[in-house]
Amino acid sequence: MGLVGTADVRDGGAALPHGFWAAVRVWLEKPQVANRRLCGAAIEVEGTVPLEAGGEASPSLAAVRGGGSGGGQEGPVASAGAAELGRLWSEVRGQLPAGQGHLPPPLTPWGGPGRRSELRALLRTLLPRGRPGGLPAPPARELAVQDVYNGTVTFLPLEENSEGKYQIKKCNIYQIQLTHMKDEEWSVSVVAPFPEDWFSDGIAYPKLAWLGNELLCKLAKWSVKQKPSEFKSTLSLISVEKYSKVYQDLKKKYKGMVKVWPEVTDPEKFVYEDVAIATYLLILWEEERKEKGLTKKQSFVDLGCGNGLLVHILSNEGHSGRGIDVRRRKIWDMYGPETHLEESTIMPGDSHLFPDTDWLIGNHSDELTPWIPVIAARSSYSCCYFVLPCCFFDFHGKYSRRQSKKTQYREYLDFVAQVGFVCGFHVEEDCLRIPSTKRVCLIGKNRTYPPTECALIDKQITQYIDNHQTCAVVTCDRRVRFNPKDRSDGVCKEVGSELSENETETAGAIWMPAFQPREKVEQIRNCASLPRDFVDDVVLSVANLLLNTTPQKSCSNIHDGNTNTWNQGESLSLKEVAEHLNKETLKRLKSEYGGLQTLLKNNHQVFEVLNGNVHIRDWRKEKPSKKTKPEVKRRLSAEAFKTRLCWFFIHHPDGCSLPSETCPYAHGTEELRQSQIIKKTKHIQ
Repeated sequence: MGLVGTADVRDGGAALPHGFWAAVRVWLEKPQVANRRLCGAAIEVEGTVPLEAGGEASPSLAAVRGGGSGGGQEGPVASAGAAELGRLWSEVRGQLPAGQGHLPPPLTPWGGPGRRSELRALLRTLLPRGRPGGLPAPPARELAVQDVYNGTVTFLPLEENSEGKYQIKKCNIYQIQLTHMKDEEWSVSVVAPFPEDWFSDGIAYPKLAWLGNELLCKLAKWSVKQKPSEFKSTLSLISVEKYSKVYQDLKKKYKGMVKVWPEVTDPEKFVYEDVAIATYLLILWEEERKEKGLTKKQSFVDLGCGNGLLVHILSNEGHSGRGIDVRRRKIWDMYGPETHLEESTIMPGDSHLFPDTDWLIGNHSDELTPWIPVIAARSSYSCCYFVLPCCFFDFHGKYSRRQSKKTQYREYLDFVAQVGFVCGFHVEEDCLRIPSTKRVCLIGKNRTYPPTECALIDKQITQYIDNHQTCAVVTCDRRVRFNPKDRSDGVCKEVGSELSENETETAGAIWMPAFQPREKVEQIRNCASLPRDFVDDVVLSVANLLLNTTPQKSCSNIHDGNTNTWNQGESLSLKEVAEHLNKETLKRLKSEYGGLQTLLKNNHQVFEVLNGNVHIRDWRKEKPSKKTKPEVKRRLSAEAFKTRLCWFFIHHPDGCSLPSETCPYAHGTEELRQSQIIKKTKHIQ
């Protein structure tokens, strides 16, 4: 009675019980990781509370968490938080069904000898995600009480009455328990005292079966497999509660952009990603205005603004600013005159400083990313920056790895952060909530030095940039060395020889002559521009190679009651395939990004490339995606059905492995349908 579920855990690495409390912490602070209908939790107050009546919450251990903005506050605020927690605990403990602060069976009672009679309590607000076409569900509050001595955490749902006092919603009390069975064997359980009365709203409180299955499995897994993250918690520098509200408002306001998106990129990804980044910046800037006592909204410049949507949203929300990019995009014409976008090449130097701008933004700014802290530092003492690094660039080209103990992404983030430190910024790191694997941002909004030391920091920046030039660049430009004392008047000091007037002008204006900006005309080098007959020849050559390599792999299947054996050929490494192609073909493929691998992946009807190996695709083994595709993608799939000839029907010695009615490609010209899809061409100025 009351047992919702239990999971056995085997701990061979001495992770428990500490791993259990780490897993509980994830559920307390980031419930959206398990429950996708939540967008987060705001931890409002946390501290120790007495088990016996009459005690007080400990001010030394209590902390107020600013609405989920991370980091406890100390001093008077913490004391006020302790007092609030003490009042709440006094109100709540007497309402427990067993009376006198005792838990009802079958929940494990609280308590232990000595100081173990203290409990740790945490008040949190669960924040629901927005619901399409409806009002968002109201936030839910609950008090989580941890009893470390007995290995339990009890969740007490709270409701506020008309008098402003909290009452326990007794039907939804539940407890998570850790029990040591023997040796390396443990169990994690979920227990509810009143399962028959459990009320599920489908959001903050799912069905009990979900708690006993989904949540329990995750807790058991996290308890023994928790690895310390390389990155900060998501949205650790701002209020999660405020973020949730602003994001839903902006998403509703700008969702129409998805329907009219004229670019070749995925509209849902790019629109909602920029909405999320804009939400983060708006809240960050609002907090900055409060901290610094500002009334005017911050100005900004987005360097490498791309489609310009972030500039459009921030401008619409009252921030004056502009975006600059080397290439104009089609969508720029849709924003109107209020969104200021410029087509221009940015060369880090005296001609690209922004002394009247409050913030510089680098959202996937590629080769400009490491330069943005430098430009901000040299623009003015009050200029701040926000960068979201994606592709890895140094000051003059592709970033070269220097360490092997870190992931490439972590190493690059550390490099960009180091640039910020050298430029005299107190650099903060946060993790955004965006649909991208590269979602860590770096923020420089406060300086580590007084204004009187600007010249010293400027010299430090120059030396740092000089030291990061590759040997080739240093050799090529050895005679040009920037003198920070003369940066204001654009004079570059010579080293070892005289410079002509033009060379002096150029060297003085540009901080690193070896810097390579993005090309104005984007080169298409993903094998898509190769002649069709060349691609067809390579596809046929590779397919014949795989089919004729012995021993052949045959796959049996039954069509219309007959057993057919279909030759799938062998699997070969990309290196083995390349060895069988002629030198001219390989030379031509080398000029494309990805080369042979990209060409084979582009022809996914015929090949499957996995872990560096290539084999013929068997369409009978293709499993339908469990994930429901968006309506746009479902429509495109239906419109593309039978619009291209089946390669296997024409070229494979055994024909197609699928019957005509289930093959998405046409078995002969008589089955061909006219494509209804209007192909988008890339907009190149």
